[in-house]
Amino acid sequence: QVQLVESGGGLVQPGGSLRLSCVASGSIFGIYAMGWYRQAPGKQRELVARITNGGSTNYADSVKGRFTISRDNAKSTVYLQMNSLKPEDTAVYYCNVFPARGSWGQGTLVTVSS
Repeated sequence: QVQLVESGGGLVQPGGSLRLSCVASGSIFGIYAMGWYRQAPGKQRELVARITNGGSTNYADSVKGRFTISRDNAKSTVYLQMNSLKPEDTAVYYCNVFPARGSWGQGTLVTVSS
């Protein structure tokens, strides 16, 4: 089973940027499509972006053009570069395989506020 550790969250002003990282344990990271998900207070968890093992990407409409997902299979790490952040991006961000299954990590909190 893959274990996931997210990091990189924090408090940022609207219009700012953050880069999230997710390190996955296990030597078979490279065969999985990976996704970044988020859960805002009082809302269901949603898929933000996903990337195949070959590097093809797909984004939720709400983040398209602002967020970029990438991966480094040699480091078993997936990244989420978030630019032009908005208050509505405030959430706990998680990574998981896509489609999501198994246990979730602890997530990393992103707060966008002035």
